This record gives sequence, structure tokens and C-alpha cells, in this order.
Amino acid sequence: MDVKTITETIKSRQIISRTIIMIISVFILALNYNLFLLSNNFVIGGTSGLAIIIQKIFNIEPSFFIFITSLILIIMSIIFLGFESTSKTIIGSLLYPIFISLTSSIAKIITPYLNFESTIIIVLLAGLLSGLANGFIYKTGFNTGGSDVLMKIINKYYKISEGKSLFIVNLIIMLSGAFLFGINKFIYALIILFINTKVIDRILIGISNSKLFFIHTKKINEVKKFIIEELNSGVTIFNATGGFSKQKNDVLMCVVKTNDYYLFKDAVLEIDPHAFFVINDCYEVSGGVKGKNFPFI
Repeated sequence: MDVKTITETIKSRQIISRTIIMIISVFILALNYNLFLLSNNFVIGGTSGLAIIIQKIFNIEPSFFIFITSLILIIMSIIFLGFESTSKTIIGSLLYPIFISLTSSIAKIITPYLNFESTIIIVLLAGLLSGLANGFIYKTGFNTGGSDVLMKIINKYYKISEGKSLFIVNLIIMLSGAFLFGINKFIYALIILFINTKVIDRILIGISNSKLFFIHTKKINEVKKFIIEELNSGVTIFNATGGFSKQKNDVLMCVVKTNDYYLFKDAVLEIDPHAFFVINDCYEVSGGVKGKNFPFI
């Protein structure tokens, strides 16, 4: 079984339930956008943040701007990254602006009942809902495209890590928001972004940016091939001796991004159902092949 077949087998599992969860999550993300982000001019980056800025300057509906931008980014992604890499972004990218338009009227009905005395409560709710929605979208293997597409294109052609390229794109958008709406809105947006990131990390298992795998398998070459070709990661092979059996075996060690946690774990079991592995949170990665792919390292 080759690498692509393994990946496709994993992605095809529970596709209906994963798609339903993704759709519900995108709906919540859109409702949160109308309830808390758009109505309060909280620019937290991405195309949705840029849409708030565009509405302020040109009075263009955010849902329309996001939809057109998403179409352009999908086309760019297909051209520069290929259809296979783009496929998991198409549904989310198109559903998000549609749901923003649909939930606009719902938000107008709910908003009068959300009369909070403190802005910080709105900030906390916005960050929590964003994190929950994004976390479950990523967990199902989908995403809503947007600045993620630009991130991947920058990473591919300019060799800037995905995390750094995403940080640069979003920082430019957020600073533009600060210029238009003031420093207070900028600080609130930073808090929302921080909460959003932490909740996503929790949902995707653990609090670290990456996971450290130690794997004992009879199909060591197949697993190694998957790590190198599918995850574009490095791998270290240790010579180990069983404490009880005294048998000599090879053990693989590799670090994967938290977003790839489920894919890799399922892939190992797909290759070798009897594989034994230990997984730990990894709080720092420095140097090596994988170190280049991790954000802010």
C-alpha cells in the first residue's frame, strides 16, 4: 500500500459525520463573526478581518468580499499548490461567506439579548466560539482557506515557514485594523486571537504545537516513507533492546505538527495495526528538517 492510498483511506473514513461536524462548525464560526467580530470591528486577521476593513473604507458587504476573495484564493491554490492540496479547503471556503450572509439576520435578532456590561465578556465569548469552531473544523481535516492559502504559497515559493508567513499576513491585516479602529480594538483582537489559538490546541489534543512519536513497528520502512513523503518531515531511527524479551529492534522517532496528529496516528495503524507507539507533547523543536516547518522557532 503506497503513501497516497494510505492517506486517501484515512480521509474516506467517516466522511459523512466529519462533513456534518465541519458544516455545523463553519455555521458557528460565521454566526460568531456577525455577533461579535463584525459588530465590534475586531480585526483578528484573515480574509474575515480584511473584510471588516474593506467594509469600513468602501462599504462593501463582508460576505460578498469574503466570497469573491475565497474564489480567487481557490483558483490561486489550484494553480500554485495543485487540486489535491486545495480540495480540503473548497467546501469550507465557499460555505463560510454563505453562512455569514445567512446568519446576518439571526445575529440581528440575538444581539439585543446580548447586552453585556463589559467588553471583555464579548472578547472572551468571541475567542471561545472562534476556537471551538476552528478546532473542530481542523479536527475533521477541513479548513476555511483564506490566509491559509497565502501562507502555503509563500511557504512553497519563498521558503518562509508556514507559521511565520501566516503571522506576517495576519499582522499586516491587524495593524491596518488598529490604524482604522484604534489601539483598543487591536488589543481586544489580540486577546481573541490568543484565546482562539489556545482552544484550538486543546481540541486538537494537548497544549503544544507539536507531538513527539516513538514508534515500534514491523513495517519500519513503510512508516518511514509516509513520514518523509506525506508529512515532509525528518525521522530518527534508534537501535533498541527489549527490557523483557532482550530482542533487538529499531524504534522510529519523529515530531509532527498538532494538526497532523490524527492523520499520522491513523496512518501508522493503517500500515501496521500491531504497531506500538508512545506520543508526548513537544514544547520546543530546534534545528533539523522538522524545525524549519514549525512556527516561531
